[in-house]
Amino acid sequence: MDSLADALLNGAGAETLEREPLPEDYLAVHPRREDVDMFGDDADKDVRRSLHVGRVPMPELAPDEVLVAVMASSINYNTVWSATFEPVSTFGFLRKLGAQGGWAERHDQPYHVLGSDAAGVVVRVGAGVRRWRAGDHVTVSCVQVDDQEPATHADGMLGAEQRIWGYETNFGGLAHYTVVRASQLLTKPTHLTWEESASTMLTAATAYRMLISDRGARIKQGDIVLIWGATGGLGGFAVQLVKNAGGIPVGVVSSEAKARLLRGLGCDVIINREEIGLGRNEELTPERAAELGRRLGRVIRSETGEDPHVVFDFIGEATFPLSVFVVRRGGTVVTCGSSTGYWHRYDNRYLWMNLKRIIGSHAANLQEQWECNRLFQLGKLVPILSEVRPLTEAAEAARLVQNNRHIGKVGVLALAPETGLGVTDLELRERIGAQTLNPLRDLSQQTRIPALAG
Repeated sequence: MDSLADALLNGAGAETLEREPLPEDYLAVHPRREDVDMFGDDADKDVRRSLHVGRVPMPELAPDEVLVAVMASSINYNTVWSATFEPVSTFGFLRKLGAQGGWAERHDQPYHVLGSDAAGVVVRVGAGVRRWRAGDHVTVSCVQVDDQEPATHADGMLGAEQRIWGYETNFGGLAHYTVVRASQLLTKPTHLTWEESASTMLTAATAYRMLISDRGARIKQGDIVLIWGATGGLGGFAVQLVKNAGGIPVGVVSSEAKARLLRGLGCDVIINREEIGLGRNEELTPERAAELGRRLGRVIRSETGEDPHVVFDFIGEATFPLSVFVVRRGGTVVTCGSSTGYWHRYDNRYLWMNLKRIIGSHAANLQEQWECNRLFQLGKLVPILSEVRPLTEAAEAARLVQNNRHIGKVGVLALAPETGLGVTDLELRERIGAQTLNPLRDLSQQTRIPALAG
């Protein structure tokens, strides 16, 4: 542990933190460029083989950047993509970014520090940073944008230079320190622990934009929303947002164990995909998709009396044909990813003849992130953290996500020596209730999740 980290953990104030020298290197989770071809034709690209936990050099700060001492982070599926070098190697992103020259050159390294979630303490600010100072407790947004690009001022996600930090950039959050732009910072909710705060923003804000934002489905009171993968990091927040909006969440899960956990989140209708025959190893032809779609529609109507207004889909190839089929006339399918494959084959007649819409959505702009973070501060949204691993076990944590043996979010402690730290408003935490804030922790420890996809 370096002297700056020691001072931080001993409760040092802003002036002390600013006086302490920065370490020359720090501990970080990273794949290496030399390993890009290591998996070859292996069917199982085990991320534990490619993810290393070791020391990397401390980068210099650009004027608009902030150095955050990371207390905790969490695993997102983009860490799995980076570690398997699929669908493309993220070293290509770093090379392209570095080719811009200037401060961007720092990102093109033979290692890639991963992680797109973090909560921690500001320890340095660049010369151009105005709103943040050393000692501030922050949660980090996963989105980096270029504020000199015109499109950014309409919607940060529309800018050509928008990137996901820790995936399309270097120096991510699965580390003792991370470099972020000042425009990525959000005030950490005062009643949440470090690990709770670090498990929220990427997935919760993505779900917020998909469902609540004017740029998404704009759900309203009474809307029936079909949510694929409802106990995952995205799905668990989608259930909460639909409930908060006065809608009716219909969650799809892959096992009875996950169904039990979903009941703990208060989901109104729960469908085990085995009920409709989805998940078998058979080709999802248009005919098969229509058959499964009819079965799914009958189940939803039997429980709610109607077809869904909105379908929340990040599963992709294995579910998208059903999503287009089952959503009601004039309804909306909103998608932010394709964890089972990117080539979506569906019968377009069900889309155009029934006036349905498909909305593509990606992460969230800073205002959407801020509004979503406010819901956590108000206690309207709660974390869906299921377990926490130390940084040294980040590869094992990523393997859980790779094999879909997790629920909700898997947290990772960085500089925080133990769980439960970082709360500065104990009164609010007690008022909300620790069990309310951790609906999946106890249940997940009682339930063994089998290795199933989706």
